[in-house]
Amino acid sequence: MREVTMPALSSTMTEGKVVSWKKNVGDRVEKGDILLVVESDKADMDVECFNKGLLAQVLVNAGGSSAVGSPIALIAETEAEFAEAQKNPIQPTATKTAAVAPTPAPIATPAAPTPVAAATTNGGSRVLASPRARVVAQELGVDLSTLAITSARGRIEEADVRAAALPKPTALPVAIPVIPVTPPLVAQEGIVPLTTLQQAVVRNMEASLQIPSFRVGYTITTDNLDALYKQIKAKGVTMTTLLAKAVANTLKKHPLVNNSYTSAGIKHNRAINIAIAVAMEDGGLITPVLQQADQKDVYQLSREWKDLVERARTKKLVPEEYTTGTFTISNLGMFGVDRFDAIVPPGTGAILAIGAGISRVVVLEDGASFGIRKQMEVNLTGDHRVFYGAHGAQFLKDLALLLEKEPQQLTL
Repeated sequence: MREVTMPALSSTMTEGKVVSWKKNVGDRVEKGDILLVVESDKADMDVECFNKGLLAQVLVNAGGSSAVGSPIALIAETEAEFAEAQKNPIQPTATKTAAVAPTPAPIATPAAPTPVAAATTNGGSRVLASPRARVVAQELGVDLSTLAITSARGRIEEADVRAAALPKPTALPVAIPVIPVTPPLVAQEGIVPLTTLQQAVVRNMEASLQIPSFRVGYTITTDNLDALYKQIKAKGVTMTTLLAKAVANTLKKHPLVNNSYTSAGIKHNRAINIAIAVAMEDGGLITPVLQQADQKDVYQLSREWKDLVERARTKKLVPEEYTTGTFTISNLGMFGVDRFDAIVPPGTGAILAIGAGISRVVVLEDGASFGIRKQMEVNLTGDHRVFYGAHGAQFLKDLALLLEKEPQQLTL
């Protein structure tokens, strides 16, 4: 008999909700068959089966939730095992609460009792762990004594080990609603439970508050940028991707601002992946990522951004498309907000808050006359463990120079 466990579809997922089962009890399943659809904290995703046999029992029905790594179904390898499962069924469960945040694990793992192994820590104490967990821990260099137990069996499982080995995700920062937002329907009185997506936002925001951050602001004149945008808007280019491209190009000159903090030291990111905060229709947040934005032209970035937003709207993004950002942009300018501060997402070193362009009377370059210029306020929030105020100020100065004097470079 094989267990089907709740998979971790993202590195921030702690529990999943079964949307629907694609197989019925008694159906034969093969490796690679779509067994069920699971709602994670940010997406609905098909889950494949890793074993063949007969679906003997469903332990978590459609609409129910379960902690990552917990059993949600049983697969019988033989007709005899299937018959035994029908005679002695396990009572299905609706919801289990997760204790910690595990990570992607195989969907099907052995359900037959296996010996509980004791792993020895450096200090000589004993840690209960499955044989598979000990093997994977050795392969990935994970210290079993540092892990929490999430399995109902009271031991460390493979999923716990893989969770500890994954890099920290890009969290969801203060957002810019790019997707049209429909206010969620809520009761006029009482408490409305958080959705899985909202729960993920809460966890990430709480983690963000632990980052020692600082803020640096800059005023950028956008007349030339606005003129360029009018020229290429008909080709499908958006102001969002123009700004993302400008940030990516500037980060090439300031790689320190593209780095991030880890407990082992500063992580130097070779790729420049621009995450852009988006508000979801159900009230949650997500940060689709424009991968290697410095190496693509603004037309390709605009096509990719359109696709990312469309799939974010239907919760079809895969984890790599919203957890791999190295720098984040949050833009509330479309609402007329002229300035605001954003929170540094865990796993990155900085976030840029972009306000609206506003026409202002300014002193011109000659110092003796006045004119009207379009200006926008940008505020950089940085992780002070990664870089300092002077680095942030120089980054903003070069970003302003690009947008004010050389915006045509964005189309090259």
